[in-house]
Amino acid sequence: MTNEWCGWREATERALYGPDDGFYTRPGGPGPAGHFRTSVHVSGLYAGAVATLLRRVDSALGHPDELALVDVGAGRGELLAGVLAVLPGEVAARVRPCAVERAARPRGLDPRIEWRGELPAPGSVTGLLFANEWLDNVPVDVVETDADGVLRRVLVRADGTERLGGPVDGADAEWLRRWWAPPPGPDAAGGTAPGVLPPGLRAEIGRPRDEAWARAVRTLRAGLAVAADYAHERGDRPPFGTLTGFRDGREVSPVPDGSCDITAHVALDACAGPSAERLTQREALHALGVDGRRPPLALAATDPSGYVRALSSAGSAAELTDPAGLGGFGWLLEPVGGACAGLLTAGGA
Repeated sequence: MTNEWCGWREATERALYGPDDGFYTRPGGPGPAGHFRTSVHVSGLYAGAVATLLRRVDSALGHPDELALVDVGAGRGELLAGVLAVLPGEVAARVRPCAVERAARPRGLDPRIEWRGELPAPGSVTGLLFANEWLDNVPVDVVETDADGVLRRVLVRADGTERLGGPVDGADAEWLRRWWAPPPGPDAAGGTAPGVLPPGLRAEIGRPRDEAWARAVRTLRAGLAVAADYAHERGDRPPFGTLTGFRDGREVSPVPDGSCDITAHVALDACAGPSAERLTQREALHALGVDGRRPPLALAATDPSGYVRALSSAGSAAELTDPAGLGGFGWLLEPVGGACAGLLTAGGA
């Protein structure tokens, strides 16, 4: 890693995806599961829910001879392996699983899974594209208001030291005007003045994520694209940004030297296309049959082992759907073609 000044987007790209020493691409690294738990790692119920969604897509598309399941930001292929394990044989025989991941293919992965470092070609697949906690790792630039309330790019070195750079302009400034709603600064009378920004506000420019998601959706000829991620809405963006790091299961300062994950919440409302639907993960998983209700106590008397299994499953489901945790994640559903619209509504289910 070099220690020159650059924007957070460039620094994060090197830190996460550098060919030799990137956090995700370093040879022999443990992958995401070695540093934090995503929904995929919490329970097989998550893979089961994705399998249920894939079957709905399959039915909506009329059971095509070849059904794609594209996992973007696939980690070590855990989600694809879990889905393949629970699909009925007739569906599994037609599924073409594809992992999109910049790290090398892990050893021992199911040979049915295609492993590639970039998205498929536009319009080349029919089926379900699923991106679990991918967009939060698409690098973005960070901005901060200076003492005069002017938005400036934040520059950073590999050791995490920051300073303010030049003012934000062009397409990035336009993105902030449209999608960022900062609190107003003080006026001369001690009140607040619309259009005046207080110093020290921070935001992440989500434009690269909008573009990345649009490219992912375009890979589908027909079907459904889903992104599940940490998210916030325009009217509720955190005023000091969300950039952070993770290492060994703990949140740490984001230092772009390849030693930790670097992530920031996603403006899914900005990513959404005109036909998109947005749900919380709690709503989405409930629609796919996952909930955290405890099994009836009577089951403990008639089938003690079954009761213990059901209780464990309910605990995992509760964690996945907890509105204060994973259940509060945002799901962005983008149908391509009319057949896959509304698959998580009562009618679509």
